[in-house]
Amino acid sequence: MLVDSHCHLNFPELAAKLDDALALMRENGVTHALCVSVTLEEFPQVRALAERYPHIYGSVGVHPDYPDVPVVKEDDLVALAAHPKIVAIGETGLDYFRIKTDTEWQRERFRTHIRAARRCSKPLIIHTRDAAADTLRIMSEEGADKAGGVMHCFTESWEVARGALDLGFHISFSGIVTFKNAGALREVAKKVPLERMLIETDSPYLAPVPYRGKTNEPGLVKYVAEEIARQRNLPLEQVAATTTSNFFKLFNIKDSKPNV
Repeated sequence: MLVDSHCHLNFPELAAKLDDALALMRENGVTHALCVSVTLEEFPQVRALAERYPHIYGSVGVHPDYPDVPVVKEDDLVALAAHPKIVAIGETGLDYFRIKTDTEWQRERFRTHIRAARRCSKPLIIHTRDAAADTLRIMSEEGADKAGGVMHCFTESWEVARGALDLGFHISFSGIVTFKNAGALREVAKKVPLERMLIETDSPYLAPVPYRGKTNEPGLVKYVAEEIARQRNLPLEQVAATTTSNFFKLFNIKDSKPNV
């Protein structure tokens, strides 16, 4: 039993082949998935998927890569997160890789998401790229530990992971951990406590080896689990069971029966 803790089933690459993607989940024992919002404009698509499929859940948030969208309001996030199938706030965070100009708007948006998560008592899904120091600083300043959450698609150092763990956050590994040049990340994956770990695809991106370069799907999260198990010298079943249990606990999902 596996869970994909972060995917984008509403993106065109997967929406066009949704039945096939759900079938691959069944074939590979992936019983649940969290479809993550990146803009409020596309949020209704996320919510519709969560409403249609019992084993699909959703989040609400605006990714830091979107500068040209309306100002995100705390009240709006809280209201949209009230839906019973919307289990998290995000994805949110900071990304200085693509945005080279003023990034204060990113920091303000991030703060808004953290405040909303605290208000509605739902965990945060945090994205950080080339911005780890500011990400951890704002998490601390805004009391993100009171909401909890996950550092998704983690690619940072052990020091950054430890900073997030100290704030009560989980660390999620994607298909990147299978890449040939990801030796440093695999070392981090060996150190993160298994009871604080999630696995994900971030599909349709970042397909794991042996599917690298192809469209990623939630069903391929098993390759992430296999790599984690290999690196930690653990049975695959233990990694699958623990990361799945972590998912249900973190996102406060009570009905964990597979319905695929």
